[in-house]
Amino acid sequence: MNEACDIKMTRRAMLKAGALSAGAAAVPSLAATQPSSGAVVAGVPVMNKVSLTVNGARHQLELDTRTTLLDLLREHLHLTGTKKGCDHGQCGACTIMLDGRRINSCLTLAVMHDGAAITTIEGLGTPQKLHPMQAAFIKHDGYQCGYCTPGQICSAIAVLDEIRQDIPSHVTHNLTERPLLSVEEIRERMSGNICRCGAYSNIVDAIADVAGGAA
Repeated sequence: MNEACDIKMTRRAMLKAGALSAGAAAVPSLAATQPSSGAVVAGVPVMNKVSLTVNGARHQLELDTRTTLLDLLREHLHLTGTKKGCDHGQCGACTIMLDGRRINSCLTLAVMHDGAAITTIEGLGTPQKLHPMQAAFIKHDGYQCGYCTPGQICSAIAVLDEIRQDIPSHVTHNLTERPLLSVEEIRERMSGNICRCGAYSNIVDAIADVAGGAA
């Protein structure tokens, strides 16, 4: 009887010892979990200072380095005219002009553009004094729901500037031809801006109007 009890106790002790050994192996030591000097701890944001000129106003901010330029504009500067559509650079709703060139603001980090000059839809005109492209979109009914319109207008202004600089597109056959502006050129250059309502023909008319009707 005593021998049987000793055997059972031994088996129980072995099971407990095995469980404790497995647990010890699965849990890293306290020293191993401590970050080394200068290491980035998961979940703890890394902050960085950035200075930008947005619509003529200088802004100095301290941001999480993961903050996109789109989120900086919308969440930190409260310039909500620039829209977040797909957040993958596929729809063009977030198009702004950075140092004179149009970009998708959802695809770039704010800290990458320290010292840059940015223009958003809010910086183009006012209700009392519209930018010519804004007025043309109204005149030609170049929008329906309006969600993509800020990006469309910023992109359209940049398109005309690209054409003035003789920057070719994929459908440009000869840069010496005049007028370079054509329906095909406008459609190709605006192809990165999606209008879910389908107001494309009116958008082309608005751009052509601002360009002097050349298209």
